[in-house]
Amino acid sequence: MKSTEKEHKRQIIDQFSKQAVPFTELPGHLSAIEMLTELSQPHKDDQALDVACGPGLVACAFAPQVQHIEGIDITQAMIDQAQKRQQEEDLKNISWKTGTVDPLPYGSESFSLVITRYSFHHFLHPRNVLSEMIRVCRPGGRILVADAVLPADKAEAYDRMEKLRDSSHTRVLKTGELDNWFKSFGLTECRQCGYSVDVELEAQLNASFPEPGDEVHLRKMITNDIGKNALGINARKQNEAIWFSYPISVYAGRKSF
Repeated sequence: MKSTEKEHKRQIIDQFSKQAVPFTELPGHLSAIEMLTELSQPHKDDQALDVACGPGLVACAFAPQVQHIEGIDITQAMIDQAQKRQQEEDLKNISWKTGTVDPLPYGSESFSLVITRYSFHHFLHPRNVLSEMIRVCRPGGRILVADAVLPADKAEAYDRMEKLRDSSHTRVLKTGELDNWFKSFGLTECRQCGYSVDVELEAQLNASFPEPGDEVHLRKMITNDIGKNALGINARKQNEAIWFSYPISVYAGRKSF
């Protein structure tokens, strides 16, 4: 593993070990899961995989609709929270693994449904991860990716903001990028939809762990973007509080080979 990859892995584990509990408590992270199920069309006989599963919010939501689902994440603290959630919801058909996603530690064609949410912006090589997701998917199976996607002219400013908030952020996906990747890998029946995750600025900062002093810059950056939208997050004032929205795109396709 290259030194840059080792350092990035350390940043992810450090950030998400801290965020494991606050992440689950932000209301926006439970939003629109029904949209994911609608696009991915889970079946009762599905063997599913949740890539970079975090605290298990998505895996636990999918569990009642599939035969079995496994969640994999690099951060043990996230897996601990996922196991806790599974126990609270009394779900028997979930297993968890602590491990990397590039490569995925599974044989080819191991799953009939492979999903990931809010993860690609943390990967150094997201296209490689998509390739791995397709590799472990069976012919006829479905692939789903949900993450923030912005127009190219807003991506650079957005990345500056997110890297201040979370040092493990790499880059936001640009409009058309996932669509092109899905098609270049030969996925068929491709579908796309989107939604916004609305968050209150102070709540988001309380659930984040920026470097000392960066919180002040973040607050100013987002507040100054009200009425401008250079960051692509529709920053606005509501009832004396600052709110903004993460623009999420969801892409689903079928592996037909």
